[in-house]
Amino acid sequence: MYNQTSTMANKALILLAVFCLAQAALGVNIISKSQWGGRSATSKTSLGSYLSYAVIHHTAGNYCTTQAACQTQLRNIQAYHMDSLGWADIGYNFLIGGDGNVYEGRGWNVMGAHATNWNSKSIGISFLGNYNTDKITAAQTTAAKGLLSDAVSRGQIVSGYILYGHRQVSATECPGTNIWNEIRTWSNWKA
Repeated sequence: MYNQTSTMANKALILLAVFCLAQAALGVNIISKSQWGGRSATSKTSLGSYLSYAVIHHTAGNYCTTQAACQTQLRNIQAYHMDSLGWADIGYNFLIGGDGNVYEGRGWNVMGAHATNWNSKSIGISFLGNYNTDKITAAQTTAAKGLLSDAVSRGQIVSGYILYGHRQVSATECPGTNIWNEIRTWSNWKA
């Protein structure tokens, strides 16, 4: 009995190690909504798989460089989106802080409220801060590219997806000049 239990425990540990290595290989550390203190959505609409677009945003608010500061910003943004705008949840699928972490917004397979007429055909990724003045860091760029790669591997977006800045699909300055200049160098960005 001991050997059988020990063997099962060893197999479970091996599977856990493989899972952790696979997550680490993606290079994406996603802080869940419950970890950052977010509220549950009041409703959810499913988002299809193999979407053709990803839309990049900035929150145009305060920049954050620590996980604690980013979590405060996320709760403020979610409160604004839900309480003031009447949305079901924070508008974006994921957000990236100045600390280099990716934070779950609506998450995978849930339609966002980030770009009118584009929500059903794209995932929305927003950077915390105002990138007309704030500078995007190498850690944020790595996180965003890792997240997009993860989206492809999960089948959320197709490998040949088109990357747009929010200003390409709506009359806005978003995602801010500094992010705009950065994403136009990424391989999937299209004019």
